[in-house]
Amino acid sequence: MALDTRIYLSPPDVGPAEEEAVVRAVKSGWVAPLGPEVDAFEVEMAAFVGASHAVALSSGTAALHLGLKALGVQPGDSVITSTMTFVATANAISYVGANPVFVDSLDDGSFDPALVRDAVETEQQSGTRVGAIVPVDVYGRVANYSAVLPISEKYGVPVLADAAESLGASRDGRMAGTLGDVAVLSFNGNKIMTTSGGGMLLTSNAEKARYVRYLATQAREPVVHYEHRELGYNYRMSSVCAALGRAQLSRLPEMIARRRTRRRQYQTYFADVPGVSLLPGNLDEDNCWLSSILVDESVSGWSPLALQQYLEGRNIETRPLWKPMHLQPLYRNARFVGGDVAERLFHSGLALPSGSSMSDPDMDRVLREISTFLRST
Repeated sequence: MALDTRIYLSPPDVGPAEEEAVVRAVKSGWVAPLGPEVDAFEVEMAAFVGASHAVALSSGTAALHLGLKALGVQPGDSVITSTMTFVATANAISYVGANPVFVDSLDDGSFDPALVRDAVETEQQSGTRVGAIVPVDVYGRVANYSAVLPISEKYGVPVLADAAESLGASRDGRMAGTLGDVAVLSFNGNKIMTTSGGGMLLTSNAEKARYVRYLATQAREPVVHYEHRELGYNYRMSSVCAALGRAQLSRLPEMIARRRTRRRQYQTYFADVPGVSLLPGNLDEDNCWLSSILVDESVSGWSPLALQQYLEGRNIETRPLWKPMHLQPLYRNARFVGGDVAERLFHSGLALPSGSSMSDPDMDRVLREISTFLRST
């Protein structure tokens, strides 16, 4: 018997508006990077989040890389960041020759500001320069910048906000992307909105925005011929991707609203399931990129891995929470500050289908299959 159509974790949500935008870009003749679509996308994104400057780039990883360079991070520096994140956060630190120092999580997955302070003090007391602090807005929850920014000011360490997962979210009245010295967004295919690939750097500092643009276009000097005095990168966004992003941005509020509806449905469903809770968050502020559960196996009698395997057998995609960076073979020798919160979240957490394009019948199917699983345990 054939399986039902696969339900993905967070697929792209595209339709006629995106198709029209891509056709518009192709017909304009601006198919290569830069052009009026890129310029407009930058202006519209800056206005949406309330930033002064935006630079559209080829990926969120590129934005992280150039953001660190714009902050002056040097080889041999330490950079304090969350252990619960996607590897791109750590890799960008390695790209500039710096050393990531990973910090443990709070119960919501964001890094612990008290441990950030401890890490900065320890590194500076050892004579190591701390080049930056990189908070991660994990799963669409804006990190506690009201606690992090005073640490930045006290110790003279700039902040790069990794808002790759939090576009459209807010905290204490501030939008994701407006906190820190620079902030980065990701438009990967599974994010809250997509440009197929792509990212963006946001900042209130005109000089930093200018420098990032310069580096992203192979550090070409402003002369008639090709001249280069500094190592640059081919990191600019294409016009076609930017057009797609503009269409997505125009629909972003409604897409976030649908993800919040799914979060509420999961919240209601699991309220009566022993040993299961949702990863803590704020429905009114988070963008609900991924809705994730935490399972206390000693109470539930089943593990998140068992549920994941069951749903995979029913052609429904789920995923464990981020495996902490300090447990990754690539970063096994990196310094780590904290206890075991991130490890507990990794072992007990499971992200469920959360896409804004998921239909009501698909949501019903997910909950029906979970109910069947629960009856079998």
